[in-house]
Amino acid sequence: MAYMTTAQALVRFLDNQYVSFDGQENKFVEGIFTIFGHGIVCGLGEALDSCPGGLKVYQGKNEQGMAHAATAFAKQNNRRKIIACASSIGPGAANMITAAATATVNHIPLLLFPADAFSTRQPDPVLQQFEQVNSLATTTNDAYRAVCRYWDRIARPEQLMSAMINAMRVLTDTAQTGAVCISLPQDVEGECCDFPEEFFRKRVHRIVRGVPAREELEEAAEVLAKSKKPLVICGGGVRYSEAGEALEQFCEEFGIPFAETQSGKTACLSSHPYNLGGLGVTGNSAGNGIAGEADVILGIGTRFSDFTTASKSLFRADARVVTLNTSRFDAYKLGAVKVVADAKLGILELGRLLREKGYRSGYGTEVREARAEWAREMERLSAYSYGQGFRPLIAAGDPGTIPEFHQMTGSGLTQTAVVARVREKIPADAVCVGAAGSLPGDLQRMWTSDERCSYNMEYGYSCMGYEIAGALGSKLAQPHREVYAMCGDGSYLMLHSELVTSIQEHQKINVLLFDNSGFGCINNLQMSNGMGNLATEFRFRNQEGALLGELMPIDFAACAAGYGVKTYRVKNMEELDAALEDSLKQQVSTLIDIKVLPKTMTDGYGAWWHVGLAGHSRNEKVREAHEEMRKNLEKARKY
Repeated sequence: MAYMTTAQALVRFLDNQYVSFDGQENKFVEGIFTIFGHGIVCGLGEALDSCPGGLKVYQGKNEQGMAHAATAFAKQNNRRKIIACASSIGPGAANMITAAATATVNHIPLLLFPADAFSTRQPDPVLQQFEQVNSLATTTNDAYRAVCRYWDRIARPEQLMSAMINAMRVLTDTAQTGAVCISLPQDVEGECCDFPEEFFRKRVHRIVRGVPAREELEEAAEVLAKSKKPLVICGGGVRYSEAGEALEQFCEEFGIPFAETQSGKTACLSSHPYNLGGLGVTGNSAGNGIAGEADVILGIGTRFSDFTTASKSLFRADARVVTLNTSRFDAYKLGAVKVVADAKLGILELGRLLREKGYRSGYGTEVREARAEWAREMERLSAYSYGQGFRPLIAAGDPGTIPEFHQMTGSGLTQTAVVARVREKIPADAVCVGAAGSLPGDLQRMWTSDERCSYNMEYGYSCMGYEIAGALGSKLAQPHREVYAMCGDGSYLMLHSELVTSIQEHQKINVLLFDNSGFGCINNLQMSNGMGNLATEFRFRNQEGALLGELMPIDFAACAAGYGVKTYRVKNMEELDAALEDSLKQQVSTLIDIKVLPKTMTDGYGAWWHVGLAGHSRNEKVREAHEEMRKNLEKARKY
């Protein structure tokens, strides 16, 4: 038996957790991100100070930010390593709830230890305690129940053992993984108990490949064998299964094109002749064009989000759907013929059955032509600049914003041209990180890479503020690679505190800040659906009190420079080239403040997105948008 505090036992347990995948074993918990407060510093803090073992302690700057960094770290390690996160009670704990939801939606393991009120209730209400009048058992941490895969509260030291075994069960389960919350009452953290030595032995959690059932495989193969023009959707499950090469070989052998979701991007090579690129609302003309004609959709490791399916309007009404997924919940979507299994094993077994049937798709030159057409569009998007054949890529909104912004900044850069130039100039193996706004659409369509797992896009929750924290987490996971946070000015203002942590930890990240003076993506959405320009651009109030005054000039480079970041200001291609080249020579984090013209991002390429529109309005344009929505809904699948 080992006599120690609950917190000391927790630290010792975490230090002895390992995972094994395909025979490769590695330590699972790298360390703990924390911002100490009174609820945790004298309990868990003491344990980390006196006996941290092999755990590294990272100091966060914002609880949400540090948890985003931990999520990105786990993703960049293909879910086989994690950094836990610990906070004080109250506001510190509440700050991590958004990050918990982000991790759960994206099926990324995230282990959280928010401190809690006293289990004895003796000092109630303790500083920062949330008191619910209808139950004193309810605290801030109960809010985690809605966004976590597993939730527990340690009311007695002995409960730690079963709680942590269950935490590891969920974190290492490919179908169920997501956020895990273990709530730590601050008095219990310091309480002592005789813990059995068995609890602290080295534990190896084996991440096993789920074997497909013969009956499910045969049914799926039968549907595919009758297909003339199938399409494969490459989702995040392909990446985490490390099944990209198997998928490429499958598609080559049977002549089947594939398109990528945001999570699945870079599981396969962008240059592969059967890779159509992005699909759905953030997809391109190649992926969406082929998807609209496909008679069978084979979704591998995808949740079938509304962006992937264009709100269930992208596929033919009579198209059959086949799913291959470790999650039975996701496998059942769209009324699919399902195979519940590991992506790689499922692909190999489906291939074996199709080979026995002598199957080959009925495609001729369509895939090659679709890829060539998109390549021409990429050239067009890459060449735009103000005053040189330029036209807004988004028709929505007042085009007067563009010359106004140009006059204020002196910039002639379009967003699409900048994305193309960045891809050309930075290292081929660089990791691209993003999350929200119009950039995920541009990157899903225009970003190419033959370096597997080099695209860390958080688009399940599309959480503004993930970008910079996610870049830090990606860098911690792969310190030998250059990492780029693709960030809009809105997201930067939302959350950039872990940029300071990158400086503190000597982990160089590169922030490419696309400044278009507002929430450009949502500005496009509101105005393309008939609304006015309301609270989506960064403007001063005018004399009448409306947010329709002049655009606000913000010097983001000056902001970051105060943190010790190497900064650059860019308003033309020459300055962009120089900044990108010089930033590669730096040892410290960099920020390139890029002024990009509003309304110069990519558009939908044939995909519809269902958003809630007013069913009644005095505005004729809003009424027209609602009627267009109604027509699209008639064509879309109902479930």
